[in-house]
Amino acid sequence: MKLKFLTSKWIVVFLHVALWALFVSYPYIIRQSFGDQHPGGRKTNIYFEIHNLISFITWISLFYVNAYLLMPLFFNKKKFDKYGLVLLLTFLVLFCINYLSFSALMPGTKFKIAGSILFYLIPSFFVLIWSIAYRIWIDKVKEDKIKVERQTENLKTELSFLRSQVSPHFMFNVMNNMVALARKKSDLLEPSLIKLSSLLRYMLYETDEEKVSVRKEIDYLQSYIDLQKQRFADNVIINVLLDDVNDQYQIHPMLLIPFVENAFKHGTGMFTPEIDIRLRMDDRRLFLDVQNRYNDNGIEVRDRSSGIGLANVQRRLNLLYGNNHRLDIIKENNRFTVSLEILL
Repeated sequence: MKLKFLTSKWIVVFLHVALWALFVSYPYIIRQSFGDQHPGGRKTNIYFEIHNLISFITWISLFYVNAYLLMPLFFNKKKFDKYGLVLLLTFLVLFCINYLSFSALMPGTKFKIAGSILFYLIPSFFVLIWSIAYRIWIDKVKEDKIKVERQTENLKTELSFLRSQVSPHFMFNVMNNMVALARKKSDLLEPSLIKLSSLLRYMLYETDEEKVSVRKEIDYLQSYIDLQKQRFADNVIINVLLDDVNDQYQIHPMLLIPFVENAFKHGTGMFTPEIDIRLRMDDRRLFLDVQNRYNDNGIEVRDRSSGIGLANVQRRLNLLYGNNHRLDIIKENNRFTVSLEILL
């Protein structure tokens, strides 16, 4: 059984305070049992207590600096050589602080390196081990939480992907266009049917996979855009530039289509509508820019089954890619612009 209560914010704060209080008070508890004397047999004094306090402050600083700065900055990014160098410098600084504190507060007492190693640097080492273990534990808790959220998100969006990722209005219009092409015995009927078949095949089968090749996702986008071009003919200006991509990279399916679908849904019911779509890759980074005109005063047809929506897409991107993506949505000057960057 997992101890979920240990991840509660206030429980974590309480445990930190309690453990540090025990850590700080332990030497005094031991000292009381031996007549309130330090190892040299002399009575403790205020300067010795201040020296101890400074030592405790440096240990606490070492714990949190390592856990929240050094490990995320170096250890978690597998920069072990830099991490080891920084730790070495950190221990040298701690040793100097201990020496300066001892010399300033107890000038009549000789500073012994062996004593400093035994009573200061060795405890510092154990504090460091404790800090590393703590960082690994909170990273594991965070990773488990993200996994659970991803599983929940996949369950919530699966039906939406398989049944209604593409607007039913779009599908009905495509079918009507094909009926018209069949009556005219147009040569465009066969390629249109092939594109629609490709679209449906991807929606129903490829989305079962956790990831698909970027090429398949772009082919799906191209089929969708081609059918939209056929649907609107010359009534909408559609500018599309989809660059070639490296097939070795993969992406979670159905991440890109909501932005394109949103442009056609909101950017076509106005005077001189125009939609711009640009997709490119630079090494491992994928860039998608979609822009459409919009009219705040226009009458918009609402379609509750037209996909998972931009808000849910943003949430899905956060869960799947975290800091490895950037999404900017700008609405100004009667233009709606989406700029997406993903590190694959």
